[in-house]
Amino acid sequence: MSSSYFPQQRSSYDLYQGDVADTLQLIGDRYIGHQPKQPFVFRASNTSGFKRSSDYRYEINVDDKIGQIEDGHHVYAWAKLWCEEEEVRAFRLSCFGPTRIYLNGQSVYRSNIQEDVFPDRASWFRLTLKRGWNHFVLHFIKTGTGCGCRFGTGSIKGHPFHFIVPTEERGEQEGWIYTLPQAEELAVIPNENTSEEDTGLDWLPRQAWTQEEQEAGCFARTLGTEQGRVAWAWSKLSVSALQHSEAAFTGIHHGSIAIFIDGDLKYSSDHSGLFSIRVPLAFGEHDIAVRSVCTETRWGFQFTSFPGDIHLSAPVTVHGYHGEWLIAGTFDPSCTPDIRTVCTLDTVFQNDEGGTYWRADMPNTFVRPFIETTHYGRWNYPLGVTLYGLLKTGTALERNDYAQYVLDHIELCTSYFVYSLWDKIKFGAAGVNHQLSAIDSLDDCGSFASTMLYAYEYKKLKGAKETADHIADYIGGVQDRLSDGALYRVHGSTDFMQDTMWCDDLYMSTPFLCRYYQLTSDRSYLDDAAQQFLLYKKYLYMPERKLMSHVYDFKFNQQTKVAWGRGNGWVLFSLTELLEVLPDDHAMRDELLNFFEELCEGYLAQQGKNGLWHQVLDMHDSYEETSATSMFIYAFARAVRYGWLKTPDPYVSSVMRGWEGICRTSVDHFGNVYGVCRGSGYSFSPLYYKDELDWNLNDTHGIGIVMLAGIETLHLQKHLQQTSVSA
Repeated sequence: MSSSYFPQQRSSYDLYQGDVADTLQLIGDRYIGHQPKQPFVFRASNTSGFKRSSDYRYEINVDDKIGQIEDGHHVYAWAKLWCEEEEVRAFRLSCFGPTRIYLNGQSVYRSNIQEDVFPDRASWFRLTLKRGWNHFVLHFIKTGTGCGCRFGTGSIKGHPFHFIVPTEERGEQEGWIYTLPQAEELAVIPNENTSEEDTGLDWLPRQAWTQEEQEAGCFARTLGTEQGRVAWAWSKLSVSALQHSEAAFTGIHHGSIAIFIDGDLKYSSDHSGLFSIRVPLAFGEHDIAVRSVCTETRWGFQFTSFPGDIHLSAPVTVHGYHGEWLIAGTFDPSCTPDIRTVCTLDTVFQNDEGGTYWRADMPNTFVRPFIETTHYGRWNYPLGVTLYGLLKTGTALERNDYAQYVLDHIELCTSYFVYSLWDKIKFGAAGVNHQLSAIDSLDDCGSFASTMLYAYEYKKLKGAKETADHIADYIGGVQDRLSDGALYRVHGSTDFMQDTMWCDDLYMSTPFLCRYYQLTSDRSYLDDAAQQFLLYKKYLYMPERKLMSHVYDFKFNQQTKVAWGRGNGWVLFSLTELLEVLPDDHAMRDELLNFFEELCEGYLAQQGKNGLWHQVLDMHDSYEETSATSMFIYAFARAVRYGWLKTPDPYVSSVMRGWEGICRTSVDHFGNVYGVCRGSGYSFSPLYYKDELDWNLNDTHGIGIVMLAGIETLHLQKHLQQTSVSA
């Protein structure tokens, strides 16, 4: 059947008649315009609150926090969650005792007697969230089994969200607040217009210092008073005057002190006392950092006078924190960061306690970055191929803005890689790089990391080499393999995925292995990539159809025998990445070239009348699918250019028909991409793929692949022109 995604007069073809450069820029401009660069969001996070566990649910164990709760007493936890638009989200709940959930003041869930006594079981359900803030109140009743629950996302990789403290008094810190035990139920459930004061209750964790703590000094109250330990504080000076010849500051300190402005030492003293500084400051912002050593029971500093046209503020906006200084420590004097490295937000500072990061000047409160965008700054496999397409397009069309966008996105991830590993250990689940920091499958690493290494050739991205080494170690030594070395899935996000091999995983592994070989010159990675194709052929190839089965299920010891379009596309796409770098004298090259040509014959035979391939390749009444089409175009075009096909002419025609089909059918005149199959499960029935696995608009599984198809079409056009001229 033919898919009518939009009227033909609204197609990109109607605008540009298939011109590759114009079409690619239409898609690229739309994508970046809808997904602009945004930094991570920094929030105060109280370590006395409830942490998320590895499944990104909050461990709301009230017994552990409060202790000695009388049976029958009530405890409430309260938080909010933001939604850009009304949507349905999945949640999971495990109960330690009777639990009720209120959403925006309405009761939406009540545990049953079975859930109350099996805390290791999880109930999965969906809730409709409104646009804007959604307030959640959890009501727990203490019984002999416990008090509290595990609650949070039902989609770890799709929606690893974090909750926000709900009241104005706390200013959007991360996490939950909770009550002390109450003898009676609350008459009114808190909601979006409720303040802490309105409830008449004391909410934990506490956020204010006692008078005694205030007087102890900023370092003492946040870090303790172990003699000889070192700490840093960091803030920003903002000068509003256009001309400022000299600024004067005075203050008091306890413990030794060294004050730096823009990296230069301006004052130091080994003894507690008053200080005074006079320095010239130009218009704009300046880093001010204070290094101190604990020498007495009071430890800290305070500025007592400031020029009126100079403003002091935290180096970054920290939601839920109104203080001016970030604090880091403590350090042994022999391993203290110096002024050249301390004023940064993407670094875990090494110390003899497993590392540390910036804190707020509040009880038990760290500053933490969180990813709160849908695309920019995230690490996942569809975005890996999206960015690959954008970067290749930026290079080919000399769109430096595209290339810089991609480099900045990737470096935002890699520069926080080490931090995210530390954050996961410290807080249970990282606020950024959630898939990278908790790799448990090839999906989490290979696709994005392959693009990362491609980008690394343009710029030595901060943290990229360390990230690549970590991923190579995972694929080589952690990811499950069969006895013959084939990569496969022992575990899965759902039970039915266990003990399976997916043809998709060739893309999630082999392009990275090829690029890591190029980075390190270690031939074993290239050999592994080559071997994987032959092993996957052994399990998944259907020679009578010259197509690949989507999955081999070892629970049944058989192929599913469904030729899913995108799964097959990943195979051919990835094989071109391997063949491009595989030496001519490699022992497996001839066998891989023969396999490639057989697959190409099988795929060529399945191209539809409109130039596109179908969701199930050999079921032409399934919908015309854009991402698979794009990958076959990409692979065929490369094969012609590199001379991998004995009879290239049919494939040239196929590429041109396919690209015109995409421009007519899949890309509208705003640059929206249609007909991309959503993320898949698998089935032995082709009807699952045909009727249930539908397509999404502007799905990142397809945007970059369409761009890659266009770039290879453009390269092929130039190649044919050059060949014709030379002939």
